[in-house]
Amino acid sequence: MPEEDLIELKFRLYDGSDIGPFQYLPTSTIGMVKERIVSEWPKDKKIMPKSANDIKLINAGKILENSKTVGQCRMPFGELPKAAITMHVVVQQSVPKSKTEKKVVEAPRQQMCQCTIM
Repeated sequence: MPEEDLIELKFRLYDGSDIGPFQYLPTSTIGMVKERIVSEWPKDKKIMPKSANDIKLINAGKILENSKTVGQCRMPFGELPKAAITMHVVVQQSVPKSKTEKKVVEAPRQQMCQCTIM
């Protein structure tokens, strides 16, 4: 595949540092991109994703879906040729659901008569 068809991406982290740039085929999925971000994540950061599901990628103000391809997420205008596209990375670790969640039982509402005297 010619090098001109590759899309160059870099990823801006919460503290302003970057991961990349890396080159991807337009047919690469966002899920594949997230896996690479997790594997390349700097070890000295306080916040670290445990899996690709903990990461959200934002490009042009939109959260990218895992099933979309890199080519579908590319902006059709405003991008300079041969320039890396910067995407923002948000780490949002999933909270495991506890099996011992207690159901809150609502107390039945008492019907009260309300009278207005004028």
